[in-house]
Amino acid sequence: MAPRGHYGRPVSFSSTNRAPAVGARAAKPAGTTNRLPGGRERRPALAALAVILILLGAAGSALIAINNGERQYYVAAKVPLPPGHLIDKDNDLTRGDLAGATGRLVPWSELERLDGQYTTSWIYPGQFLAEGSTTRDPVPEGGALVGISLEGGRAPSEELQQGDIVRLIRVPAANQDGGVPQIIAPAASIKSKSGALTDAKTNAGTTLNVTVLVPDERATAVAAAAAAKTLVLVKLSSAVKPEISNATGGR
Repeated sequence: MAPRGHYGRPVSFSSTNRAPAVGARAAKPAGTTNRLPGGRERRPALAALAVILILLGAAGSALIAINNGERQYYVAAKVPLPPGHLIDKDNDLTRGDLAGATGRLVPWSELERLDGQYTTSWIYPGQFLAEGSTTRDPVPEGGALVGISLEGGRAPSEELQQGDIVRLIRVPAANQDGGVPQIIAPAASIKSKSGALTDAKTNAGTTLNVTVLVPDERATAVAAAAAAKTLVLVKLSSAVKPEISNATGGR
């Protein structure tokens, strides 16, 4: 039976006015929570991130496509081309592509006009040809091409190549006594050659025909010595600069 007060009324121990016990936790306000977001709440954020990544990928692909569209084809050397070389477009030239600033490079669409022209300087494999790299005139101003026929003992046994630098020396004739050798062209460049000093199959002596580029004032002496068969050709280092060349500026 419940206890009664002074007036015989039951006493209640569940009154809300009772003081909380020491150490008891305060009740949390309604509507607040510390729990981590659930799976359904994370999905919108992940979807937004996916959309951003897709947009970035599309932008990168578009940029690559634009850059590829700006690449153009230009003429490049397939093999080493020495100064004064007569260009054969099929054997000497190839196609390369570049993007961005290209200066005065020769477009691939203009390949045909280079065929039969002459190089004005060394052009190395993979190097792009620029305006001024070639010329249609094989003889520069102030120069002359002279043909020479040489027999065994008049040139090195090592095979000569187009672009080699040579010294031309006039030696006394066989019936000339007291003569001294004379340099008549200190540094000439070979523009073409055919034949050889010896036959490759029989090893018999043959004739080597060489065309050299010399200054105009030396052409007469070189031609006279060649005709008299008193001319000797000496090969020089490729580091030696020829007296005259097809390079822009001539000498």
